[in-house]
Amino acid sequence: MKALTFVLSLFTLTLISCGSTQTAATPAEIEALKKLVDSKTFYIESDWAYPQITAAMSQVLNSPLMQPGSGGGGVNLIGNSNFLKLEGDSITSYLPYFGERRMGAAYGGTDNSIEFKGLVEDYRVKANKHSGYTINFDAKSNNENFTVSVDLFPNMKSSMTLTGNTRTPIQYTGKVSAKKEED
Repeated sequence: MKALTFVLSLFTLTLISCGSTQTAATPAEIEALKKLVDSKTFYIESDWAYPQITAAMSQVLNSPLMQPGSGGGGVNLIGNSNFLKLEGDSITSYLPYFGERRMGAAYGGTDNSIEFKGLVEDYRVKANKHSGYTINFDAKSNNENFTVSVDLFPNMKSSMTLTGNTRTPIQYTGKVSAKKEED
């Protein structure tokens, strides 16, 4: 009986200790994010890109062609130039693209990245769980239309998904700030 009690106690202790370790956002973090979203001006620099995994992408990501630290579905962007900047209704971006093109690539391969320079359309903001925000909008890059969904979190982390009409979707994760931080 003592052995059963010991095993059950150990099991219960293990379950409790493996519980969620999420920390709640502080009021200052929540307020800073709210101000950032309300200003409609922010800068996102991504650390990772996650292309949609297809058979061909799986082969490329697991090959020695990718830079060190990449693989398993993610591409390390640290040290590579990338950004998405929103200022009011204007958007500018340079996001490296990893994935498959379905059709419509420009002759000479000059539109390999996702480069926005223009106006956003159908801009929507919605508060979500854990005091974050989801921002959805449409934007154009050269001859391609994109639907963009950006999740911003109180710890100033970001996650964005871009779905183009001629490419497979891609997700980026990184950091959001009020403006580009100078080195």
